[in-house]
Amino acid sequence: MSMYIILFSVVGYFGLLMIIAWFTSKKADSNSYFTGNKQSPWYIVAFGLIGDSLSGVTFISVPGAVGTGQFSYMQIVLGYIFGYLIIAQFLMPMYYKLNLVSIYSYLEKRFGKIAQKTGSSFFILSRIVGASFRLYIALIVLDLYFFSAFNIPFAVSTLLVIGLILLYTYKGGIKTLVWTDTLQSAFLLAGVGLSIYVVCNQLNYNFFDAITAVKNSPLSKVFFFDDWLGKNNFFKQFLGGVFIAIAMTGLDQNMMQKNLSCKSLPDAQKNIRWFSIVVVFINILFVGLGVLLYQFAAAKGIVIPEKTDQLFPTIALNYVGGIGAIVFILGITAATFSSADSVLTTLTTSFCIDILGYNEAQESKQHKNHRHIIHISFAFILFLIIIVFKEMNNDAVINQVFRFAGFTYGPLLGLFAFGLFNKINIKDSLVPLVCVASPIICYFLDYYSNQLFGGYVFGQELLIVNGIITFFGLWLIRSKELRSAE
Repeated sequence: MSMYIILFSVVGYFGLLMIIAWFTSKKADSNSYFTGNKQSPWYIVAFGLIGDSLSGVTFISVPGAVGTGQFSYMQIVLGYIFGYLIIAQFLMPMYYKLNLVSIYSYLEKRFGKIAQKTGSSFFILSRIVGASFRLYIALIVLDLYFFSAFNIPFAVSTLLVIGLILLYTYKGGIKTLVWTDTLQSAFLLAGVGLSIYVVCNQLNYNFFDAITAVKNSPLSKVFFFDDWLGKNNFFKQFLGGVFIAIAMTGLDQNMMQKNLSCKSLPDAQKNIRWFSIVVVFINILFVGLGVLLYQFAAAKGIVIPEKTDQLFPTIALNYVGGIGAIVFILGITAATFSSADSVLTTLTTSFCIDILGYNEAQESKQHKNHRHIIHISFAFILFLIIIVFKEMNNDAVINQVFRFAGFTYGPLLGLFAFGLFNKINIKDSLVPLVCVASPIICYFLDYYSNQLFGGYVFGQELLIVNGIITFFGLWLIRSKELRSAE
């Protein structure tokens, strides 16, 4: 099928996003941008969260990773359920009670302004690096299989994608994102669902044949209880999943801002609870697709790429026909846009409220202009980091940068836990020292774990260790004064 048909499909998809943005950004003000005027339907937010939680990396990597990790990823996903329930039961009531727009305002109420700025800074650092990495991986695939067909340089295609994202998020903010993410989640799910259908059609599988094939495959093993030293041990991955959900959703402004735009606390809680169920079935689709892709490769004599991330795009764009190519490109486009668009808005929100101290309810014209400049600036920073990644051309280093950025959620976990579980106050000025030291310690613990702990390999549980070190560090800088966010 002609690349021009795929191009027209992508242009049509972006046209739908712009139509939604045009309608939702009418008469947009600061309340629309930051909170969606507290009018977001909970079921729309819940559906849109699918796209937020499943980035282009997930879309590409999870099916390919089945070849080496089998279904072990589902152990983490099962942990997510309990993490999301904790968010709904404990964190959401606190956020709504305090009427927060930026969740890091809690840290200012509980500890002081430096703690607030520290929490926000760790979020900004982690999200800007994380979003750049995820967008970079997706853009590499799009560049290899799509943009290169039109001789578009990588820097130009990156600027184009970020510019398009900027266009529909610039004015409407959260009010727009709630609805555009719904469209993108629909396309993402259609992408994985139709990909499964196309592959099954090529393998002459009907629905029940596909289920049987996945069930009987040696790649479909879910639970790993034997090797407690390895990364795939059930208890390590399950507990890691619980705390990943708490830290990277409940303590993450990017994931929480749309939740806080719901009409009421009960609506926000319903949103999280339903999402916790839906995300399990969606990830089953991804790992199930992974098994089918490996079976397809075996049946057609396709050599498995050295980097398993390339398995899905290789088969979708070269072996299953034009429909499969369109489905894949639209799916990864939806995943790419959805994982990056909300980042610009939430980074801007956190920077304006937490770092600059803006009052979102009393935004002046000058503050509004500053907000627009900051929004554009974060888009430019995103572009620069992606270009640096491309110029580095070293996957090992880039993965380490991304991995280290993930360590910054440990201090957030420790800060919020310390604030919630006791009334001890701390020396606000020393908070940055503790929060910087903790991820550095964890990075070296992880790097030397083989030598230090007799072959033990850290997995997702390292986040818990990170949070505990931060908690203990905060206890060391405690002060005699008691203080509460109530």
